[in-house]
Amino acid sequence: MSRLTPTAPVSRHREGSMEALPAFSHDDPLTRRDLESITDERHRYELVDGTLIMSPSPRPLHQRAVARVLAALAKVCPAGCEALPAPVDVWITDDTVLIPDVVVGRREAFTERALIGAPELVVEVMSPSSEHIDRFLKPARLATAGCPYYWLIDPREPSISCYALRNGGYTLAAEARGTDPIHLTEPYTVTLVPEDLVTPY
Repeated sequence: MSRLTPTAPVSRHREGSMEALPAFSHDDPLTRRDLESITDERHRYELVDGTLIMSPSPRPLHQRAVARVLAALAKVCPAGCEALPAPVDVWITDDTVLIPDVVVGRREAFTERALIGAPELVVEVMSPSSEHIDRFLKPARLATAGCPYYWLIDPREPSISCYALRNGGYTLAAEARGTDPIHLTEPYTVTLVPEDLVTPY
C-alpha cells in the first residue's frame, strides 16, 4: 500500500522586507516566538524543525478546493470538533508550527492563538510550490505528532488521496480522481468528488 514517507527539511527562506521578516541573528533552530515576530501578511510562514518555510498567497483554484472541502467537513464534524481554514497555527512542538489549508481539531485543543498538539484531520491542497512539502515534510511531522488522518488534494488533476495513520506512518486508505466519487466513513462519513472541488460555479 502507498505510504507517505519522511524527507529532509527544506532550506530556510529569508524573503521579504526587513520590517516584515526580521534578520534572525542566531544559528539555532527558530521557535514559534521567532515566528510571531514576522509581520509580513502577504505570505504564509511555517516552522518545521526550526526551519522557516514561506509559501506565497494561494491562487483561486487552490482556494476553491479549500472552500468546498471545508464546507463538506463542516456538515459532518461532530459537536466536539471544529473545521477551520488557514491561517490557523497548529503548534506541534516549540520549533514546528504548521498552517494546514484545512484543519479539524477538538474544540478544547483550540486556544485564542492556535490549535495545540495533533489535529484530528489535516487537509492540504497542493500547488506547484508546495508539492514536496505537502507530500513529504508535513505528513512526516504530523504522523510523528499522532494526527490520525491526512488528506491530500491535487486541484490540477484533480484528485484526492486520504491517508490514515498506521504503525507510525500514513497509509493510503482511499483515493479518487476526476469524476469518480470517494466514499469515506473515517474519520467522518462523507462523499467527495475531486472534480466538484475545483469546477467553477
